[in-house]
Amino acid sequence: MKRILAVLGLLVFIALAYVYWALPGKVEASMNVVLPHAPYAISEEARRLHGTLFVADLHADTLLWKRDLTNQSSIGHIDMPRLRMGNVALQVFSATTKSPKGQNLSRNESDSDQITLLAIASFWPPRTWFSLYERASYQLEKLHALADESELVLIKNKQDVERLADMRKRGEKAIGGVYLIEGAHPLEGDIQNLDRLFDQGLRIAGLTHFFDNELGGSLHGTSGSGLTEFGKQVIRRANAMGMIIDVAHASPAMVEDVLTLSTRPIVLSHGGLRGACDTKRNQSDELMQRLAANGGLIGIGYWGAAVCDVSPAGIVKTIRYAIDLLGVDHVALGSDYDGTVTVPMDTSELAILTDTMLIAGFSEEEIRKVMGDNVKRFLLEQLPQM
Repeated sequence: MKRILAVLGLLVFIALAYVYWALPGKVEASMNVVLPHAPYAISEEARRLHGTLFVADLHADTLLWKRDLTNQSSIGHIDMPRLRMGNVALQVFSATTKSPKGQNLSRNESDSDQITLLAIASFWPPRTWFSLYERASYQLEKLHALADESELVLIKNKQDVERLADMRKRGEKAIGGVYLIEGAHPLEGDIQNLDRLFDQGLRIAGLTHFFDNELGGSLHGTSGSGLTEFGKQVIRRANAMGMIIDVAHASPAMVEDVLTLSTRPIVLSHGGLRGACDTKRNQSDELMQRLAANGGLIGIGYWGAAVCDVSPAGIVKTIRYAIDLLGVDHVALGSDYDGTVTVPMDTSELAILTDTMLIAGFSEEEIRKVMGDNVKRFLLEQLPQM
């Protein structure tokens, strides 16, 4: 009997060790994919220019996964060494807290959730297993820990952006990190939770993700509805605090309601334009023109449903379309890195976008603005003073 119990104990230990050390990486490797390619050939002109850019990306879901971001990994799309290699100055880190089974672009109910199993399998604290608020809070704790362990500078206000820009000008390899929630369901219907997350460092609030929630309709939900009364309350409170609103994944009716109600410009952190890539993931050109006319930004994604052509040339083609439609001041990068997407390059290879834009005839001013200056300007204008 003792021998049997010892064997069973060993098997349990092996199973737990596999779940803790191996399984999360295998799962992520199958979901956050970089298309196989030979090393990109970058011209010397592009290398020199890229090295002088303030590169900023409006969306990555890296905090969801069980990786040490201080070390370079062969899994996923982002870690601190690869951000340095790509000359990234500022990265917006998103917290995904609930995701329905299938993640269909056309229609999802809100009664399933794949993040619960991921949180348990990744050994997140038990408080996160059944609380969306705690999942958002925990991922923000992970970002704070990364700032303590690396050159990441947590961005909360205009002064932080100015300090980061000065550090970059002096040649310091500091990287700014801004925290975003992908959908405001972690508020759990309580406006006080918005204040609590703001106090912890939340600065960009996505309203919906792949399903309808207490704030209103998702682009991929069942209702197609606009803002609820709670949603309107969140918009007003976010405006008052200097929190930026993100309408990626929001229904068209919700985007229209936000544009009507918000007293501040808004962003669509990651996506594309229907006129450039006609998928159910992208909003109409007309709605994005309204967002731009209100001073907003759209972050162009790198994956198929955003740009259709998953290649550097395809991404740049959509960027060109967006500039021509909206004006260069309203276009940015919104990779959706580590967001269960397949992309043509990871963040260490971003110089290929600079190279491809030069080949396509972009001006240096256009490249600088799209690659990050627009995000820097927007944050300096919209974040709280202190």
